[in-house]
Amino acid sequence: MIRILSNAQKQIRTRSLAELAPFAILALIAALVLGFAKIASVISSGSTYSFDEKLLRALRNPADLADPIGPAWLENVMRDVTSLGSFTFVAITTLVVIGYLVMDGKRAAALFVLVATAGGIALSEILKVLFARPRPELVAHLVDVQSMSFPSGHAMQSAVTFLTLGALLAREQSRTRLKVYLISIAILLTLAVGASRIYLGVHWPTDVLAGWCAGASWAMGCWLVARWLQDRGRIESPKGTAG
Repeated sequence: MIRILSNAQKQIRTRSLAELAPFAILALIAALVLGFAKIASVISSGSTYSFDEKLLRALRNPADLADPIGPAWLENVMRDVTSLGSFTFVAITTLVVIGYLVMDGKRAAALFVLVATAGGIALSEILKVLFARPRPELVAHLVDVQSMSFPSGHAMQSAVTFLTLGALLAREQSRTRLKVYLISIAILLTLAVGASRIYLGVHWPTDVLAGWCAGASWAMGCWLVARWLQDRGRIESPKGTAG
């Protein structure tokens, strides 16, 4: 009897947390959007230069701003890491996941992943055009860049893609440990890509912060929409479950 009561209490607690999750996500989305708006406002006034310059200089040899701090292999690692946020890698990763979902009979879920990812990338490009912030010229660029600087496309694209796919894969798991692992990997990859853009000198730090804010808020918004659609049977739920 005690064990039955204990299991019932655990189920009630789990259900309560699940019901509160959307509200917590909404609050976090609001905070991230406000964070992006604040950074954008400060950038428009030109008040971020001191912070951006100090951090970029801190990552370079004071005697030679073309020379990043750390051993030579670190620069190569950062180039490899930054490619994880490129359009090519993001597109390939998304197509692989979409292919898996289609083969698994989840065509609506596959379409949703395509729309969510493509929408996030399109938003990133629109924001770049709207703000038209030049790339930093304070330090040498260690990789080639052509687009505008704000927000960081790599930071935003990696947040949109990795967090969206991480949440998707996590919902397929029944064990909390695996869910936490998958979400943690998605977050770490997103942070690593953004940090690499600053290290390589192709973005101001505030570009990356704004990219993380915009990308994470987009990914979490898509998660809420996906959950809402799943509850109404519009797209397939993980393992055929409801919601």
